[in-house]
Amino acid sequence: FKAVLMDSWYAAKWLIFYIESLKKLYYCPVKSNRLVNGSGEKGSYHRADSLPRSAQERLEGKSVHLRGFPKGHQLKLFGLPLSSKRTDYVVTNDSSPLTAEAVQEASGLRWKVEQFHREEKQLTGIQACQCRKARTQRNHIGCAVLVWVRLKTLACEIRQTVYQIKHGMLSQYMIEQLRSPPRSRWLLRKSCCFQNLLAKGRPHLSQTLERLA
Repeated sequence: FKAVLMDSWYAAKWLIFYIESLKKLYYCPVKSNRLVNGSGEKGSYHRADSLPRSAQERLEGKSVHLRGFPKGHQLKLFGLPLSSKRTDYVVTNDSSPLTAEAVQEASGLRWKVEQFHREEKQLTGIQACQCRKARTQRNHIGCAVLVWVRLKTLACEIRQTVYQIKHGMLSQYMIEQLRSPPRSRWLLRKSCCFQNLLAKGRPHLSQTLERLA
């Protein structure tokens, strides 16, 4: 892999240094109140959302130093407007010429990963395995992933969401259950068995009925 994508909760110094030791790029969101130094002056720290930036720096990123990092450790800070009321701030160690649009596209891929995990949990029951053996857990996870792949393939083929496909399957099942509830079928089987016994004139009918009950 070439780059690491993460959430703002993982914007820790030790993790960023570890990724850099692997010589990998990263696109790391930071909170709007993260203190950064964009001027190079000692002690001149501003919140990421109030840092002065020129029009060119808004487009190509601004070189900043995160508070608590070693002296000379510079990263590029981008402000990515998502709406009129929300702006995400992303730092990266990619020193190549970048634009805010390219950073937004690269950082946006992590939402696909989060969507994948959400759909897995809500549709496949990947978290519901109570087994203790590692092999059984791996088999369960593998089966859940295969189920998600099949649902996603069908969703693309018939142009529906994976939720529509799953709930559509359950809807048909519920219709059948409401038309013929399991309790009614159980009573019907008992009644048929009782009638057969009467027809055959089987002795000790009371004991048989107790077993059926």
